Amino acid sequence: MFDNKDFSQPCENNKTPILTQLRELFANQSKVLEIGSGTGQHAAFFAPALSHLTWQPTDIPDNHGSINAWVAESQCSNVLSPVEFFIGKDKWTFSGVDSVFSANTTHIMQPHEAQLMMETIAVNLPKSGVFCQYGPFKIDGNFTSDSNAQFDQSLRQRGYGGIRDITELKSWAVPLTLDDMIQMPANNHLLVWRK
Repeated sequence: MFDNKDFSQPCENNKTPILTQLRELFANQSKVLEIGSGTGQHAAFFAPALSHLTWQPTDIPDNHGSINAWVAESQCSNVLSPVEFFIGKDKWTFSGVDSVFSANTTHIMQPHEAQLMMETIAVNLPKSGVFCQYGPFKIDGNFTSDSNAQFDQSLRQRGYGGIRDITELKSWAVPLTLDDMIQMPANNHLLVWRK
């Protein structure tokens, strides 16, 4: 019935550990903008478990079919239809958003795109807003594992921007402050930014 669903194994692997954190981090939030919803697995898994939230998926139009299929299968009523939101191309037109979630997007973006994403969120999040950013990151110029260093090399060979350093992200995210840096499975972190 939902045969246009795409599948991401990393999404499947990380969804439960991420949800454990989001239950607390988004407990007092009301509307989440997800940047780079990908297959739609995260939206379909998180939204039913966080029923107090309205979840707004975004991605390129090619991914909207899969997002819709995953959400339809989950039968949750608090997910809005996906919209196109490409950093550097589309303007922020979202009302009522007090939190942002993005997983495994920063290292795919080119450095200028990652910078623009941080700046855009920093400007548009309201006071007391929360931005949860999941993925692999460098800390003080160093990879957190040999596998992340190899992953970064693979990303760059394929034309992606590569793993960003947290110090770099901090400089782009003003006036957001990095409130927490939660260690996650598979050498990833969940960065918690607050305004």
